[in-house]
Order: sequence, then C-alpha cells, then structure tokens
Amino acid sequence: MAENQTSPYLVLARKYRPRDFSTLVGQDAMVQTLGNAFAQNRIHHAFILTGVRGVGKTTTARILARAFNYEDETGRHPTLDLSKEGTHCRAIIEGRHVDVVEMDAASNTGIGDIREIIDSVKYGPVSAPYKVYVIDEVHMLSTAAFNGLLKTLEEPPPYVKFIFATTEIRKVPITILSRCQRFDLRRIPAEVMSDYLETILGHEGIGFEADALAMIVRAGEGSARDSLSLLDQAIAHGNGTVTSATVKAMLGLGDRARIIDLFEDLMGGRIAEALTALRELYDLGADPQTLLADLAEFTHLVTRIKVVPAAADDASLTPDERTRGRDLANRLPMRALTRAWQILFKGNEETGRAGNALQAAEMTLIRLAYAADLPSPDEVITRLTQQGTLPQGSSTPQLPSRSPSGGASAMRVEALDTAPMESPAPSPVPASRPQAVAQPQVIAQPQAQPAVLPALATVASYKDLIALAAAKRDVLVKLALESTMRPVSFEQGRIEVALSDGADPGMIATLSARLQTWTGQRWLVMVSTKAPEGLTIRQEKEQRQQAATQAAHDDPLVKAIMETFPGAKLVNVTVREEATAPELSPPPFEEDDE
Repeated sequence: MAENQTSPYLVLARKYRPRDFSTLVGQDAMVQTLGNAFAQNRIHHAFILTGVRGVGKTTTARILARAFNYEDETGRHPTLDLSKEGTHCRAIIEGRHVDVVEMDAASNTGIGDIREIIDSVKYGPVSAPYKVYVIDEVHMLSTAAFNGLLKTLEEPPPYVKFIFATTEIRKVPITILSRCQRFDLRRIPAEVMSDYLETILGHEGIGFEADALAMIVRAGEGSARDSLSLLDQAIAHGNGTVTSATVKAMLGLGDRARIIDLFEDLMGGRIAEALTALRELYDLGADPQTLLADLAEFTHLVTRIKVVPAAADDASLTPDERTRGRDLANRLPMRALTRAWQILFKGNEETGRAGNALQAAEMTLIRLAYAADLPSPDEVITRLTQQGTLPQGSSTPQLPSRSPSGGASAMRVEALDTAPMESPAPSPVPASRPQAVAQPQVIAQPQAQPAVLPALATVASYKDLIALAAAKRDVLVKLALESTMRPVSFEQGRIEVALSDGADPGMIATLSARLQTWTGQRWLVMVSTKAPEGLTIRQEKEQRQQAATQAAHDDPLVKAIMETFPGAKLVNVTVREEATAPELSPPPFEEDDE
C-alpha cells in the first residue's frame, strides 16, 4: 500500500494507451487495410499518418513498429496479431529500443538532423528485423530537410521502415506524399468514445452520470487524448465521481436544460425572462461568450434536426436536447432559426471583443428576441391589408409607364432590402393576395413580343432584328443596334439608320453581310443624312426603368411597407416586358453558315 502511495500517478491517456491494434479505438478502416497488407506480405517501406490531435497517430506508429519487428520462439515474422508479447515488444512500448528511432520534427527541423538519419540508414539493425524511423509532426521539417530525405525515402535499404505523423498534411510536399502510403485517421465517433470512456471508468471503479460523459465527449471533439484528459480532470474535480454538475462547473458550461429554456424565451420574444436567466447563469459562473456559443450550438442542433430528423438520435445528445430539440424543430420556421444563428454568431464575436462581456451578451439576446418576434414580409402585407392601411381598391395598384410605342408596360418590384438585418426568402403568400410580398405585381396590358425567328425568317421590324442578333449570339451587332444606331425607316430588304457620335461606320457593312447570311436575301443598309433624332433603344430602356422606379416609389403598397420597416430601400424594379421577353435559341448548325 505504501508503495502505491509513493509511485507517481500515470494519467489515463498514458495508462490506457493502446499497445496493439485490437485496443486501438475508432480506426477500423486503417486496421483492416494494414491487416490485408500484412497477410499478403505487401508491406510498404514508408507510411504517413494524418489526423487531428489525439486520434492515435503516434500510438499507431509505435504499434506498427512492434508489428514490423515481431519476433517470438517461432522466429521473425511481421504480424498485426500482437496479443502475445514478442521479444522486442516491451522495449518498443517503453521507447528504449535501439532500432526504433523517434524524432520530433518540431524541434529537429534542419537538414543536419535529417543528415544524421541518412547516415545511420547505411547501417543495419542491431537486434530487430527492421530499423524503424518515426518522425512526428513531419510538416515542421524545412524545405532543405525534405529535399535531403527524398532519395533515401524513395530507395531505402530493405531493412528500413519510415513512419511519419502530421496534423497538417497540406504542408507536406507532394514529393514526400507520393513516396508514402497515406492513412487518414478519423475523429472518433461520439458513441464509440462514450463506450470507451465507460469501459475505462469501469476498470477504475469510478461512478459516473451519462449526461456528464456526453458533455466530455462533446468537448473532446473526437480526440481520444483530449477526452481522457478531460475525464481525468472531471474525476479529480468531482472527488472520484463524474457528475453533470461537476463537469458543467469544470468546463464553464451552463445547464443544458436552462440553455434550452433560454432559447425558448428568446424565440418567444420574452426578453425579460431571457435576461433574468442569463444573469442567473452568469452568477453561477458561466462565461457570457460560452453561453452564446451554447445557444448557437443548440440553434444549429434544432436546425439540423429540422432538416435531418435522424440527427436527434445522436449518442452525444442529452435527453433534453433530444426531445425538446425535436419539438422545437417542428414548431420553429427555418427563417427564424437561420436568423437566430446569424445574430448569435455575430454576437459571439462582439462579446469576445467587448470590454464588458455580460453587457454585450445581453444586447445580443435583446437583438435576437426582437428579431425572433419580427413578422415576415408576407405577414406584414396581410396585416396592412386587413387593418385598412392601404386605400380601398389598391390591392393591385397600377404603376403606369409608357413605352415609346404608347403601350403600357407592366412592372414588378424585385426586392425590398431591409437595412438592419438580412431576411430569408419570404414564404408563399396567402391565396387572398397572389403577389409575393417583396414582389407586388402590377398587371397591365403587356406589349406584344416579337415572335421567335427561325434561321432564315423574314425580319419584320427593328426589334426583330435585335432579337435575331441576340439569337445568333452576335454581341457586337446587337450592341451596335441598341446603343449606336437609331432606326429612321425599316422595310423588307431596306433599312435606314442614323449613327450616334462615336459609332463605328464599318458596322453598316457588317450588318448588311450578317443579314444576308441570316435571312438568305440581300439587305440594303443606309446611313441617314439627317442629324440623328430621338433616343437609342438602350436609352429608351433606361428611361422606362427610371419611370418604373419612380412609379414604384409612389405606390401606396410600397410606401406602407417602407413605413413598417424603417430604413428599408427599394433596390430594383424590373419592367415585365423585359423580364419575360423570350430568349431566342440559336438556329441549327449548317455547314454553309458562315
């Protein structure tokens, strides 16, 4: 008993470090691949292991070194079956075998350190079948060190094996990667990690609560070493017992049930109750930024359950998160959840920079509570109509705008951009009002559109000519027709145009040649001797756009929405005839079509 009291304590991460592949946790795919390679005697001379911290890279390297150098009474034979300790196993496990060299590249980065390895490679192993070089954090080597290692790594002596480990695989040169077999060690799944921790606690004879283990697993983020270190700390913090209360206090976490209560208060717009709950959690020792992170995490959970209902069955979730998260996912709309995530994400950053974290967290919750109670645009338009804010008979107000030909153009408001916060796309509008909230449509007599023209059709108007150029994908001709030419007269086979200042005169001959190719007949294109009068097609379009924007600003419905949402802006108005004009497809390819 006295001997046990004086012996140094070995932390759980070292005490339960796997010593063979049967005890390696969460890396079944890699173990299966290596098992097949050993069984077929197809063992590579270089391996590179990558993954996040604590998933078992260095441990796997030591187990591989045992497997390479396994020797028993039957002789030397590499194997993954390490249940029986071999001749060299104990020395390798304890890190004192002369033929297994471990090097930390973080502190030995230069070409001189690699030159020592290159020089020692010339000499065979002392007692084991293979000389094994394990280089941890290999991405820290300098460029010169990597280059010095290339030749030896490509053609090593038959008795040499290399094992590299890194958390930054992208920093390793491709020339090194191409000479190694790569294994990506995955994060350990939550259910596997929970079973692993339960097994260790059973061996240690320590009581625990399932919720406490779930919190440790979540905080460990798939890392066995991190999870075991947190478990070690929780045992000490709880005086030999792992409970939810001690883990919450240790990690600075608020009560998960109270976090959910706080979330429900915020989404219900009950800001007074939410601020009271925040202050109580703060007084209990919870960090304001951690509380916001917990709220954001729960928001993500509810959103994920809404999209993927099976996410509620995650083993790392507490019973409250599982049941109440599923209920909230069914009750809350997606736009409220995504808006809450954006506010909490931004608030978390602000709280981290603020001088008073509690005040910043409270302002974030106030913003979230009022935003959660904010009606959607379709709800606003319905309320305005029902309350009589709009004048009678203005359910579809007319926004007149005259085209040059005298026909009324129909328009629609494309978007109302609310300044304080981005809102998701509006939900479908009730049947009583078919227009979208941010797109109230104004129905008028649409102007007739030019018919779709076949490959050799007769061009009947100047607008048909522009449409034909668009269908033929001739951008230069189309731009010239719209921007630098004005139609003076148009008849079949003959066009007279006026050129604007700066127009290219050579475009007249180009247009004539294009028309002959496109329509199959000769066209006379003349330049008018009169001074150009009127507007180009593009100028007319811009003029109609300005008129449409002004008409939209004067619309009673738009005014009512802007008064309801202070700071809102009308950002775009599209003339219906231009938004719905048919896109002409290019004609079928013909060999004689130039």
